[in-house]
Amino acid sequence: MNLDRHGDHRSVTLCDPEGERCVLALNVLLVGDRQSGRSSVGNALIGVDGFQTGICVSGVAVTTEHRLLSRNFQRFFRRKGVESDLTLRVVDTPPRSLRPQSVIELCPDGVHVLVVVVRADLPQDDAHLGEHVETLFGPDWRRHALLVFTHANHLKGAGLQPSEYLTQSSSWLKALADEAGGGVSFLDNSCDWSSIRGRPLRDRLLRLSASNHHEALRVRTEV
Repeated sequence: MNLDRHGDHRSVTLCDPEGERCVLALNVLLVGDRQSGRSSVGNALIGVDGFQTGICVSGVAVTTEHRLLSRNFQRFFRRKGVESDLTLRVVDTPPRSLRPQSVIELCPDGVHVLVVVVRADLPQDDAHLGEHVETLFGPDWRRHALLVFTHANHLKGAGLQPSEYLTQSSSWLKALADEAGGGVSFLDNSCDWSSIRGRPLRDRLLRLSASNHHEALRVRTEV
């Protein structure tokens, strides 16, 4: 296992001179409000409990700075008949505080996938989050987005199916669910989904990036 807290700033795809093996490196940005479950989703993606909770403000854990973890998954998929590693460079962000310079420094090649994390058991209206992300990346960010609802086990307790829950969500969330290039994923916090759902989440990220030809979003320096 290769777990790197800083990582290198490699190009998206690297192949050995013999063409026998390639590495696809994807930059993933986690966004969401406090206690949304961003760090837990990040841990599921890298497959270990690497992201720790931040300091507590009034008893609530808060991430106060951008944090990067990366991990290489050997022989994760085949591409044009060649075995390929997948390197995920996952950046957790402070709630409501996406700092452009920090994103540029941690993802100099751009952001391939934006994971928007929302708690399903709390009333949400995260339109402000979408506005902030659009200011940073422009209107095309939704093509690179995956919407993840955590604490989805509460839907079962309320007798709601995911589709029913979405119809009752805020207009912004309903629109994002329709427009997100990676679709919607519901995660059950009553089980150890951070280890169980890691591979399906990584597969979804890979498919999403491939659908965008592995192009990356760039932070807009002029707004």
